[in-house]
Amino acid sequence: MCISDSTDTMDMAVPAPVGNDRSPLRSSVAAVDMAGLTDRGHRRSNNEDHFLISRFGRFLETMDTNLSPSDVPFREEETGYSLLVADGMGGHAGGEVASKVAISTLINLALATPDWILRLDEEPLVQEVMRRAKERWGKINTAVTDQAQADPSLKGLGTTLTVAWSLGKNMVVAHVGDSRAYLYRRHQLHRLTHDHTFAQSLADQGIIEQRDVALHRLRNVLTRVLGNAEQAVEPDVLNLTLEDGDTLGISKVGILGGIGVSEYCEICFAS
Repeated sequence: MCISDSTDTMDMAVPAPVGNDRSPLRSSVAAVDMAGLTDRGHRRSNNEDHFLISRFGRFLETMDTNLSPSDVPFREEETGYSLLVADGMGGHAGGEVASKVAISTLINLALATPDWILRLDEEPLVQEVMRRAKERWGKINTAVTDQAQADPSLKGLGTTLTVAWSLGKNMVVAHVGDSRAYLYRRHQLHRLTHDHTFAQSLADQGIIEQRDVALHRLRNVLTRVLGNAEQAVEPDVLNLTLEDGDTLGISKVGILGGIGVSEYCEICFAS
C-alpha cells in the first residue's frame, strides 16, 4: 500500500544498546517506510495544500574514548517519524500562505521545545504530549490569524492540519479540519479522525443520516479551522499502539481511490 511521487524510505537498523544499565531504544523495534504524494488538481493554477514527512530524534555518538564498547555505546539513536497534511483555503494566495505558515510554525515550535519526549511508556508522558499538541495548535491558529491581519489581501485564509507522529510502537494523531487520518490494519480500513464540518455536525446531532454527509451541500464548510480569529482552536488528539503491518495514511479528501485526493502521506510500520 505504498505510493510514491515524492518518497523518503527509511529502514531503521539501530544496534541494540550494550550493558545492563541503559534502557532499550523504543525506536529500535520499528522498521518504517514513508511516502508522500501531491497534485494541485484541475481547478487552480497554484497548489494551496502542503504535506511534510520528517524524521526526528536524539543521538549520542562516541568520538573518542579509552573505554570499551561494553562501557559506552559507539552510537545510540532514538528516532521518531512524522507526517502531516495541511489543506489551505482562502482565495488564490490565501490558502497557500495559510498552509505554509501552519507547517513552518509547528516546526519552529517543536524545535524550540527543550525537552523532546521520545518515549510514551508512562501515562504522564502521553498526557504531556497531548497537552503540548493542543497548546501548539492554539499558537498556530494565532500565527495564521496574524498573517491575515497583516495583509488585507489574505482576508479569509485558513487551513486544516492533521499530523501523525510515531515513537516506537506508539503513534499520536492531532487533527483540525477535514484532512483525514486512516489506519489500514489486517485488511480493514479504519477512519481515525472526525471531520470538523457543518455536514458532519448535522449528522452528529441526528439531523441527517451519516450516509448523507458525503454528498451534503455543507460537507466542505468547516466548523474548526486554523486561522479563526473569533475563537480558540483545539485539535482532537488520540494515541494508539501500532501493530506489525499497520499502515497509517493522511489525505486531504477521502483516501486512496476517493474523489479529489491531492495530498497524501503514509507510514508503513513493521516491528
